[in-house]
Amino acid sequence: MPSAHALRSKHRRSALRTAAFMSPWLIGFAVFFAYPLMSTLYFSFTRYDGFRQPAFNGLDNWSYVFTDYPLFWPAMRNTLWLVVVMVSCRVVFGLGVGLLVTKIKTGVGVFRTLFYLPYLAPPVAATLAFVFLLNPGTGPVNTLLDSAGLPTPGWFTDADWSKPALTALALWGVGDLMVIFMAALLDVPKEQYEAAELDGAGSWARFRHITLPNIAPIIMFAVVTGVIQAMQYYAQPLVAGKVAAGVIGGSGQQFEPGYPDKSTLTLPQLVYNLGFQRFDYGTACVVALVLFALSMAFTALLMRRRGGLIGAGE
Repeated sequence: MPSAHALRSKHRRSALRTAAFMSPWLIGFAVFFAYPLMSTLYFSFTRYDGFRQPAFNGLDNWSYVFTDYPLFWPAMRNTLWLVVVMVSCRVVFGLGVGLLVTKIKTGVGVFRTLFYLPYLAPPVAATLAFVFLLNPGTGPVNTLLDSAGLPTPGWFTDADWSKPALTALALWGVGDLMVIFMAALLDVPKEQYEAAELDGAGSWARFRHITLPNIAPIIMFAVVTGVIQAMQYYAQPLVAGKVAAGVIGGSGQQFEPGYPDKSTLTLPQLVYNLGFQRFDYGTACVVALVLFALSMAFTALLMRRRGGLIGAGE
């Protein structure tokens, strides 16, 4: 029977061996996540411009962001709108396209390529193309709508239509979700569909009771990654606002993000504007922490609801 000292030594060696194997991850976590997060938290309580030493100012930055900063709440509302509406539309549309492609009997490779190609377009180039296509005066989309006698929105020049236009841009590049959903749909056991058909189940019943339960983890993955991407949404709304406002010059031009009427303003834009254009790193860190907290809250909520999503189809 080994002694207590021998058992403690064995456990200590086992713990050290485990830590040695985990050391690459632990070092990466400490350097690239824990330290930046702690630094961001520290700077959020200081007055810091990146040149002079940070000076502690308590909750002044937090109070300014939540009560006095005029761009924070519009950016918060826009970011939440994009998370709820744009992510939902992308998941539903991606699943629909995936279902459509899996049902095509001939030329599936051509359709799959056509739906996937837009996803490969660089975000800035795709946004520029969409702004010109949806130009309210000369764009072909409004020209077709006008010839059909339909209303012609202002799209990126109208505060009511700018976020739907960004959503349309996101749906155009839904090829990544299409591929993921296609792989999941093709992996559903065909025997289950055959058994359901023998029982007289219709298309909707088969989709609800067979397809959804089998692909529910993939849907959850798409939603969680979509929320994270929406929380980091920066280039597309900034480029769309600048081009629609006519600000397409170099870095010498000053541009307040959010055109038109703060409707394309997002939290990541505030972080960049405060930190790298106004050199107010303390306030930028507050917005960054709010963004981090929102991402964690949405992810935790979705992971808690995962069982409900899976059970909804059963």
